Amino acid sequence: MTYAPDAAEHPTKVMGIINVTPDSFFDGGQWSNQVAAIDHGLDLVAAGADILDIGAESTRPGFEPVPTDEQLRRLLPVLHGLESAGVPISVDTRDATVAHAAISAGATIINDVSGGDGDAAMLDVVAQAGVDYVCQSWRRGLAATDWRATLDDLLWRRDACIDAGIETAHIILDPGLGFGGDLQDDWNILTHIDAFTALPHRVLVGASNKRFVQQAGSNADWAVETSNIAITTWCASQGVWAVRTHTVADHKQAIAVMSRIKR
Repeated sequence: MTYAPDAAEHPTKVMGIINVTPDSFFDGGQWSNQVAAIDHGLDLVAAGADILDIGAESTRPGFEPVPTDEQLRRLLPVLHGLESAGVPISVDTRDATVAHAAISAGATIINDVSGGDGDAAMLDVVAQAGVDYVCQSWRRGLAATDWRATLDDLLWRRDACIDAGIETAHIILDPGLGFGGDLQDDWNILTHIDAFTALPHRVLVGASNKRFVQQAGSNADWAVETSNIAITTWCASQGVWAVRTHTVADHKQAIAVMSRIKR
């Protein structure tokens, strides 16, 4: 059974990223100020974001884990400030305590790059809350450099979610682009993204400004963003539920065009 509905009827959603971190690989911490982060979130919604994803810990290559208290200090004021944004709020964290606090503050999606492998309590917290859960393949320690290995790893984490009591309808799968050691693997995953969307789950793809995107040609800002939009268009054509991006308006336009073509 394929989860993804027809792209013309239900176009791919855009998840706008808000990094409330001083060391984000993309925005250099320009939204780490809480007021600036809230304003940025409202700007993303005005540009068409369907979901906002707030992260208080960078997972860039070589990142240092951020203590729970510091994540909460960064995150909660922004989360409260965006309560009236009118779109679902996702919180990007591997920490079960942060997830619990975020859910209590109104988050309806937990986005966990470790797929529950980073904190033993995470899956129980999500199951008890009954919220949506982005289960990502962290792609650490995979023996094979093959998209099938990522799919198998993702299914292993998916099964752990189900065993913990998370309902199938609440599980969103993310193949974890940018988290592998070989950049070619990311292209291979995108080539075979239909194998992921064929599963009975929504699929989220986060390609925005990842290292492999810069392989596509010039690494000038405009060229990287053009590549990002091309990937979004491909994902929309393949039934991906949502793309996670630092920018929104052009991605919304690309998805609208793809939906028009489908009609």
